[in-house]
Amino acid sequence: MELNIIAFGIAKDILGSSQVQVSLADGKTVGDLLEQLKASYQDFERLASLFVAVNEEYASNETILSATDEVVLIPPVSGG
Repeated sequence: MELNIIAFGIAKDILGSSQVQVSLADGKTVGDLLEQLKASYQDFERLASLFVAVNEEYASNETILSATDEVVLIPPVSGG
């Protein structure tokens, strides 16, 4: 399946774009997606903490993905 990944903050910088397409086998999970991103983007491991939203709800690593899902990577935000 082809997933459209939307990224914010440093995740966007690491992926080189605010949106990327990722090929993932059917039945894979958020955790599988994150492992694939780590393998494809060397600096992705710099993200010590990262939230993933699937269809506008926070998702766990065990959440199973489908081709129609909207997946958003949300790194921690800081500021003053």
